[in-house]
Amino acid sequence: MHGLILAGGEGSRLAAGGIPVPKPLVEVAGRPQIVRLLETLAGLGCSSLTCAVRADFPGVQRVLDGKQFGPPLKVVTCRTPSSLHTLVEGLRAVPPGPVLCTMVDTVMRPADWRAVYQATERHLAEGADVVLAVTPYVDDESPVYVTRGGDGDVRALSDEPVQPPCVTGGVYGLSAGARRAAAEALSRGGHKMRGFLKAVVADRRRVAAVEVSRIIDIDRPSDLQTANAWLAARER
Repeated sequence: MHGLILAGGEGSRLAAGGIPVPKPLVEVAGRPQIVRLLETLAGLGCSSLTCAVRADFPGVQRVLDGKQFGPPLKVVTCRTPSSLHTLVEGLRAVPPGPVLCTMVDTVMRPADWRAVYQATERHLAEGADVVLAVTPYVDDESPVYVTRGGDGDVRALSDEPVQPPCVTGGVYGLSAGARRAAAEALSRGGHKMRGFLKAVVADRRRVAAVEVSRIIDIDRPSDLQTANAWLAARER
């Protein structure tokens, strides 16, 4: 499985809150977030690493220059208008095969990363088109809610709350078919990741879910403080 990190956003809410560095370089558990994610994906066993990084942030490229993570690393600079554009741009640089894709602002515990990776491998090998990391922990301004069937697979994605609470967490397993579907969705005018995922579910492709107790999305300075406090508490 190949690892892909999407870091094409502007991080405007962090900047507005007084964070002086780009989102990929905010420190989580003492490490720049993008470095932390690359180390995580390498440690999980990804055979290659790709980052799609916003071209407006050359400092991110400088941080990554010369770093060795084990698997080969490719950095793609982009200036994309949406998360789906960034996904397709990044996927073009990823070798053929299944992909574990994460947004750059996703924070999970190490044990949960391992659980998601292993379950993603299993579900994709069993024929799933997409695997979503999901969580009952809702702390996002615009979450994507998930409805699952009795077998645990995703039946619907919605902008409206569901009970029991379940939302996507910014980590996606993608089959070869899903990779093609992302490019096709973009060619049809799609521009948001959530729109692509909703279309995949509506097309009755198999979308599996892996639940973990908590996933933090770093959008605001308060999210960064919460993530660091949470991880520090887990380490004590």
